[in-house]
Amino acid sequence: MQQLLAWTLISIVGWPFLMSTKPDSFSACLPEHIKPGTIVSIEQEQAASPNAAKPVTVGQRLNELKARCRKGKIVDGKGREIQFVQLIGCWGNPPEDYMEQLERQRLELKRLKEKYTVVEISCEQGRDPREIH
Repeated sequence: MQQLLAWTLISIVGWPFLMSTKPDSFSACLPEHIKPGTIVSIEQEQAASPNAAKPVTVGQRLNELKARCRKGKIVDGKGREIQFVQLIGCWGNPPEDYMEQLERQRLELKRLKEKYTVVEISCEQGRDPREIH
């Protein structure tokens, strides 16, 4: 009985530490413009109807990466700092230099990935492209 009581107490007291990977636990270390609920991408569900889409949030992606907050920065399970990049390219009517902009973005992502774990935030966000300005 005492062992059960001790285990229950440890479980209750230790619960916040066990749940340290909850998406809101990252809030203190996230950049100002990034929230745990920010949508990273939209994944198509295979088992559901062909049009079914499931949003993947920053919090979910950080949990997949086994991320944690360390010294004010978000690091992945291997201790590598995580950087967030808001992707461009969802233009209703692309600018004249869109190819150059996309190439600059590609090179910047390549450079960042050499040093950081990069979480790319899609510009699409599951919206109808006609609604994007």
